[in-house]
Amino acid sequence: MHKKDGMYYPSEEIAEGAHVNSEHIYKEAENDPVKFWEDRAREIDWREEWETSFIHKPPYFEWFLGGKLNITESFLDKNKDSDKTAIIFCPNSPDEEERKISYRELYREVNRFSNALKRMGVRKGESVGIYLPMIPEAIFALLACARIGAMHAVVFSAFSPSALRVRMQDVGARVLITADGFSRAGEFIELKKQADEGIKDTSVEKMIVVKRGSNEIDFTEKDVWYHEIIKEESEECPAEIMDSEDPFFVLYTSGSTGKPKGVLHACGGYAVQAKATGKLIFDLKGSDVFWSTADIGWITGHTYTVYSPLLNGATLLLFEGVPNWPEPDRFAKIIEKHKVTAFYTAPTAVRMLKTQLGDFQRELDSLRILGSVGEPIDEDSWEWFYKIVGKERCPLVDTWWQTETGGILMSSLPGVGPFKPTFAGRPFPGVKFKVYDEDGNEMPPNKEGDLVILPPFAPGMLRGVYKNDEKYREEYFSVFGEEVYYTSDTAYYDEKGLFRIVGRADDVIKVAGHRLSTGELENAISKHEDIVECAVVGIKDEIKGEAPVAFVVSNSGKDSDDLVGEVKKMLMSEIGPIASLKQVYIVPDLPKTRSGKIMRRIMKKIFSGEDLGDLSTLANPESVDGLKEEIQKGQ
Repeated sequence: MHKKDGMYYPSEEIAEGAHVNSEHIYKEAENDPVKFWEDRAREIDWREEWETSFIHKPPYFEWFLGGKLNITESFLDKNKDSDKTAIIFCPNSPDEEERKISYRELYREVNRFSNALKRMGVRKGESVGIYLPMIPEAIFALLACARIGAMHAVVFSAFSPSALRVRMQDVGARVLITADGFSRAGEFIELKKQADEGIKDTSVEKMIVVKRGSNEIDFTEKDVWYHEIIKEESEECPAEIMDSEDPFFVLYTSGSTGKPKGVLHACGGYAVQAKATGKLIFDLKGSDVFWSTADIGWITGHTYTVYSPLLNGATLLLFEGVPNWPEPDRFAKIIEKHKVTAFYTAPTAVRMLKTQLGDFQRELDSLRILGSVGEPIDEDSWEWFYKIVGKERCPLVDTWWQTETGGILMSSLPGVGPFKPTFAGRPFPGVKFKVYDEDGNEMPPNKEGDLVILPPFAPGMLRGVYKNDEKYREEYFSVFGEEVYYTSDTAYYDEKGLFRIVGRADDVIKVAGHRLSTGELENAISKHEDIVECAVVGIKDEIKGEAPVAFVVSNSGKDSDDLVGEVKKMLMSEIGPIASLKQVYIVPDLPKTRSGKIMRRIMKKIFSGEDLGDLSTLANPESVDGLKEEIQKGQ
């Protein structure tokens, strides 16, 4: 890699070995984006080729109509006789034996589980809940659902029973796949106990339990052991042939209101985009060992921990623990031992490791690509990641995308560049971004505005919000009309066409790269009988990027420390550890407009020290002094 004018460019050696090493691909895609995606689609195995490539009926769109496929055939059937390693499983404890699963073994294991699900009555188009830690059975579960045409609905294993319940109620799953328990870092999680609580008042009739923690569990007539139900099943299971636009999976993400929304992705387009983005952005080849540290409960875990590396014939590394336990250099030891070639993680992890490891001396020679995901990465962390971990030889692909986009849509390509610290990079070929002002006028370079995507939209993008067409229209295709996808992010681009993401335009905060809506947090807090009203905002955090703080108005004379503790406990119970509050402020009032809208931007500005601007629109400007006083007390 070499640096010029504040930007980094790939070396000749990197460029020569890359799938793409010239500007030609960008010009080709710009001239005919539909043809660009058609060419990518031909790298997937289809039972029947599509008749129509792209149809746009705003706000809806479809790709590869008439095409028939099953995503698993593109890597399971293709490699069913291969002894090449598909999955390297690194358990939480470094003392526990690791597992290597070949493509041949993966094919057989997935087929056994697919047959077991079918025997339990799971059918094409039905949804199956998955509430599992980062263990191989989680991947088997995803692929078995895909194999038989069932929609998987994964819930992050750190989410609380209440969060699980809300999602299972919405998706209507009859079967939930979970585990008895598991260890993460130094903590043991009784997952089955949480699942038992979470399926109350849902349609779940059967629970498949993976034996992982070996803890005592309550076993009821609903429960079956995973190892028992697959024991006698055949290692062959014909793949269910899907239409390109058949639903593939539902994944719940925080929106700007309290209830999580089920983002729906389609079979054909998702497969095409998952393979293409992994191949071009991480330069994935069959010889690669790819480690995405993302949990399968998030979209990064779906696309880049599981589907993309398998579609590209690579070896994926699945890690159950955290990168700094039991020692801060745990991630480095794993990279060294398994010769990881591409390492994809969140800025939160980079900041944490930078703080704990500093100038560590390992060479990590196997690495050739670094990646960042989940939130904008600050310059100091970018430079540390590039220089100390990548030794200034590895392209660092900073990636922008969303649960809704299904895969990465913005990142410079490693064989082309350029790479600029704090900038996500260039739009992926075949994707058209613009920056608009509030009236929908296109902004010039270096002017901040709303980031939008124009048609033809990438084939892996969402096809709807599960059972909520109104939410789909309102959230994504109402701000600038039905032909413009509204990302809810603010951004700008420089003269080179590199984009920098500035932040969120809606009421969503990014905690360690994970989206949490202020509405969902506020709904949970408001269930406390002593809380009259509350507001949650995200503030800058050195490690997590953003952390939530809550302002609450109480109607009781309860001791403030007791109330703060109860609020934190309630939020932990309703959502889980990811929603841990950095601070709770008990205030007499919240700043509101005359129409009653809570002005969260004012609260954020008090923390950042920015000028508060015009307060004349507030119905209660005196509330601002109360906020300032409480914040000062807490510092």
